[in-house]
Amino acid sequence: MDAVFRALADPTRRRILDALFAQDGQTVGELCARFADEMTRFGVMKHLGVLEEANLVVTVRDGRHKRLHLNPVPIEQVANRWISKYAGRFTAALVGLQQQVEDPPPVDRQEHA
Repeated sequence: MDAVFRALADPTRRRILDALFAQDGQTVGELCARFADEMTRFGVMKHLGVLEEANLVVTVRDGRHKRLHLNPVPIEQVANRWISKYAGRFTAALVGLQQQVEDPPPVDRQEHA
């Protein structure tokens, strides 16, 4: 899980994952073109290496091209292990509060008349 946290800690890597979420199976060239204004191909490849190490991106050979696929399983594992564990206690209370704010109990008009 350390590799997943390290990979997700960088905003550029999160944007790469977002790009793959929007269009899975992009070639390395297509992905590099999306980030051409911000970094070199080498920079994108370096980030992809970290994402692959964390198993967040899977590379599949397609002839002469490499296709990149998002693997959401490690993110789900992090969510199940860490986020839901700590958030579980508070989410029920917050949902109840939200319901009270959005749907307040009806006011008895007889009492205010």
